[in-house]
Amino acid sequence: MTKAPHESGPFDTEIDRLETVTLTEKQKKAQRNRSIGLAIALILFVVLVYAGTIAKLGSNILQRTF
Repeated sequence: MTKAPHESGPFDTEIDRLETVTLTEKQKKAQRNRSIGLAIALILFVVLVYAGTIAKLGSNILQRTF
């Protein structure tokens, strides 16, 4: 018994059936720009949280007793 090309057996992987997309140069550039924008936003958020923590603690951070 032969299988039709569209039928899958128990050992076929999902990767064999996935279609891949090839990005154009314009799409790659847009994706890179989005990634850079997200990285900058994340860094700014971390700096903001750090600065807020230091401002909230103030000089008390140096007066800790152990």
